[in-house]
Order: sequence, then structure tokens, then C-alpha cells
Amino acid sequence: MRLLLPAEMYASMWGNPSMEIMIEVHKHLRTLQRILHDYTSRQISFNKLKPGIVKPEWQYGTMMFTDLAGFTKLIEANSTKGREGAENLLSQLTKYFSAMIAIISKSGGDLVEFTGDALLVVFPKNEKDDETLRAVRAGLRMQRAMKEFAKIQTPTGEVTLEMRIGIHSGRFLTADIGTPRRMEHVLLGQDVQKAKLTESKGRNKRVNLSPAAYGRIGDRFRYEPGELITEEGKDKDKHYMLVEDDLKDEDLGEYEITPMGRRIAASGILFDKKEVFEGITELLDSIEPMASFIPSPVLSLLVESAAERKIDPDFSRPTIMFINFIGLPEAADRALPGEETKLAMSYSKAFSFINAVVESRGGVLKKVTYHLTGSDIVIYFGVPTAHTNDEMRAASAAVAIREYIVNFKAPTIGSIQPEVYCQIGINTGPAFVAEVGDPRGRREYNVLGDTVNTTARLMSRAQKNQIIISEHVQKAIEAKYECSLLGEVSLKGKSAPMALFELTQKKPKK
Repeated sequence: MRLLLPAEMYASMWGNPSMEIMIEVHKHLRTLQRILHDYTSRQISFNKLKPGIVKPEWQYGTMMFTDLAGFTKLIEANSTKGREGAENLLSQLTKYFSAMIAIISKSGGDLVEFTGDALLVVFPKNEKDDETLRAVRAGLRMQRAMKEFAKIQTPTGEVTLEMRIGIHSGRFLTADIGTPRRMEHVLLGQDVQKAKLTESKGRNKRVNLSPAAYGRIGDRFRYEPGELITEEGKDKDKHYMLVEDDLKDEDLGEYEITPMGRRIAASGILFDKKEVFEGITELLDSIEPMASFIPSPVLSLLVESAAERKIDPDFSRPTIMFINFIGLPEAADRALPGEETKLAMSYSKAFSFINAVVESRGGVLKKVTYHLTGSDIVIYFGVPTAHTNDEMRAASAAVAIREYIVNFKAPTIGSIQPEVYCQIGINTGPAFVAEVGDPRGRREYNVLGDTVNTTARLMSRAQKNQIIISEHVQKAIEAKYECSLLGEVSLKGKSAPMALFELTQKKPKK
């Protein structure tokens, strides 16, 4: 209980567990239960979950990735206005996410995660076999809703937001990995990467379909051929297909409203100390599995701010690390029957070690997300808790994680032992830190902005088991770590070339 109560409430409960205090504890836990419910994916079956027990499961469905263009300009336009700018930026983000989340929910989709300003949505396969159709309809509705964000007034002028949507149908291996202290819900397999690739090959203001998604709905819509697929495999020499939105409102149809997933039972009136105690025990049994999916520093923030049900937005200067963990996630598709558990347990072991390295250095392993190759692990240093040497902490973690992955022994999957390696990028700079999403619905604590995007690009440029860092990080760690200049490189979104360095190792003690 000590991790789930505000510090002052815990002290009061410990020193004097009176009826009045216990009722306050019960009220707090009810609120925290609702918050954690909104912070976690509906893909997680908490009634079946036993934290620390890995049970992978193949699922079939349609995945949607979105990406938002113009958001960096929106941050920059508000960043000089301090708290007023942060509140204004959060207001615009809340309008955007609330609109998109409402459409996704009413269209029958499950919002699996926020990745910065991007979204991953799953439309599970159902008896009607119409999940791809529902995903496309949702995408068209979302693009129509984006008209509201075409002309946003900011302190420095007008900013336009545009969205890119990619949709792919297939199968993916889901698993809840980690330890009871820190769990994570992951999707594994090549179809996840294909869904991400479909988004990246799309166009702003459009819904882009992979050949697999297009094959499931055929002539239900009109299309414009998109980019030609040149990768090896069965989709070679096929086009992505861009959906033409020439539909009337009645043609687009009504929402496919679905029942809510995990419901929170209504709170009854508690009459005596025994009933209050039993109610607290029941709430703790419900909350603890959900809490294991929230990084400890973020959980502490949620616990302390539960009464207000709000985390104030801020402009901060965190150090961001991206790790692309390659080899093991992709092996899912060749797993023989029964090997899925072996694969998921191996991934769970790696995730748990990486999280331990980050936690021990005061960082936050925010999530496992998805890249065009491998799984991205997103890590923050400096938020929500800042230190004077966050760059040093990040460098120490990166070196330890790389050493672990270099020596990682992957299990044999499908008669092949996968080659496992990593790419790591580290950057520091200004960012927007806030609770994003629907204030009374699905939401997450997140860090957004150009610093985050740049870190992802540094990671993408790294070679096998290489750590690439920005000049700001290099200057902060050069006293203790050996770094070599790689040269100045032009990165997407940057007006001038950026000096990049390779972090090689810690300097020997003199």
C-alpha cells in the first residue's frame, strides 16, 4: 500500500488508522483505480493477469498507426510563453487527442499506446470479419476531424496540423512481459513492422492501406495507387493504396459503437470499519496489477496528484534515450508451436534487465514501441525527476545495456538462433512534458517535441551495437566517457547539419 498512497495519507494511516482516515484511503484508491484504468491499454486482460507470468497469445486483426505533422511548430510557438504557453499547448493537444480517441472508441478500435504525438490502434478480429472495414472508416472519420486543426492560432502565428494514417491487417504475438515490479504489454512479429511501414509510406491527410488490408476490403472504396512496394516477399511489386474520401456522410455510415471493455464497478456505501477494510483490500487487488504497467516515478506522480486528477504541463529539458532492440521480436513469425512462450520469456528477461539498469540510475523506461525494424525502447532521464547529471546517468545506462545485449544468448526459434543486437541514440534538449489524451478517458504521461524526434533519428543512424549521441550529451559526459566525432550530418527536420558523436566506453580511472 505504501506505493499507492500519497506520503501524508500513508503517514496518517500508519499512525492512526481511524475510520475517517480509512474512508479517505478508500476514496483515494477508488480515484487511483480509475486513473490507472485510463492509463492502460484495453488489450490487457487484468482479470486473467498474474504479474510476472508470461503468457503469449497470437491475435489477428487490423493495426492502425498515425503520425502528426506540424506538432513541433506548435510546441515552438508556445515554448517561450512559460506556463501560459504550456497550458495553451496542452489545450490544443487535448482537443486533438479527445477527438481522435472518441472516433477510435466509437469505431470499435482499441488504443494500444501513445508514442509522442502518434497512436497505435488495434481493431481486433471479430465474428463479422469486418475489422479492416471498421479501421478504414475510422481513418476517414479521423481525417475529416483534422479539419478543425487546419488553422491553429498561436502567439507566433498560424500553425497547421496534418495527420498520416497507415492500416495493415495480419497477426501479431501479444505478451505481458516483465516482473511484478514493472510489466509491459508488447506486440511482436513482422506484421507490426509492416503496419508501421504502411504509415511511413503514406501521405498527410490520407489513409494508406497495405496490400493485406486492401485485399480484405477490395472495392468498398475508391483508391489512388500509392508508393510501389519493392521489399522482398509476397507483396513485392504491389502498391500501397490510398483511400479516396469521396463519400457522403450517409455512405460513410454510422459508428460501430461497441461496449466498453473493463468497467469500474460503482462504489457502495460503507457502514463500518470491517467493510471499509474489505473495500480497501478489494481495491488493492484490482490496482496492483495495473500499477505494475506504470513506471515507478510516473506512478508516484499519479498517486500524489490523484486528488486533482491532473498533472500540470511543463516545458523541461530531459535527456532522451532510444534503444532499437533487434532480432528477438522479429523471430516471432517463425516460432514453432510451443516456442512462443520461450521467445516471450527471453524478451521478458531482457526487458526486465534493461528496466533495472534504467531505474537504478534514476531514469524512466517509458515503453516499448515499434520501429520499421525491431522494437524501440523509450527511456527518459530528467523527467519527472531531474538530476544535475542526467546525461551521465543516461550514458552509464547505455553502456551497461549495450554490454548486456552484446552478450545476450537468444533461444533457438524455428531451428534458428536469431542474431540479437541494438542501436542506441541519446539526446538532450527542450521538450514538452504533459499528461496527453482525453482528460477523463484514455491518456498517458508523455514527453513530446523535436528533442524526442531527433533522438529517434540518432538511433536510426547507429550501426550494430553503436551508441550515437548529440554534441550536448558529449560535452556533458566527456570527462568520464570516451567519445569520437562522427562528423556533421543532415537530419530530417533540422535546418543545419548536426554534429554527431559515438559513445564508445567509460574512461579508465587514473
